[in-house]
Amino acid sequence: MSNDAADAHPNARQDVIAVDADDTETGTVNRLDAHTGDGIRHRAFTALLFDEDDRVLLAQRAATKRLWDTYWDGTVASHPVQGQTQVEATRERLEEELGITPAQYNDLRVTDRFEYKRYYENAGLEWEVCAVLQATLSDTSLDPNPGEVDGLLWVPYDRLREHPEYYRQLRLCPWFEIAMRRDEER
Repeated sequence: MSNDAADAHPNARQDVIAVDADDTETGTVNRLDAHTGDGIRHRAFTALLFDEDDRVLLAQRAATKRLWDTYWDGTVASHPVQGQTQVEATRERLEEELGITPAQYNDLRVTDRFEYKRYYENAGLEWEVCAVLQATLSDTSLDPNPGEVDGLLWVPYDRLREHPEYYRQLRLCPWFEIAMRRDEER
């Protein structure tokens, strides 16, 4: 990675965990390299947080995001760093992006895992083995970080899953759509 490329985008200063199709770690790779060209398969997660009425919290990705900017996502999505579990990474991102602390939920758990590869315009791609985590918020107080999130929306989860056409005005992130279609828990 050249110094010019490293200065071009903050992701160029981060690494992600490269994995095989079985989610076995094969090393670390530069995050920007993992998301450009043909991509490099890497570990990721998406988390779906619910309120006590079974509504899912959707977050609109900030317009400054390099990939899927302004698309609607599950509650948070990102990549663990080396030595970090999916649960630890999710807890960290929940706090960084939405101000949600572990005291607001107690049942964060991995519910699924899948591999996908999707290209985004001419800007890059996601090629991930994605863990899905879920939890229920007992306290729905939020403090969104405007650098990460442009909007929040509580949506009846079963209605969204069963009738996505009602929500087509929301451009949904591909990993969230896959996670929702595969969800057997709810």
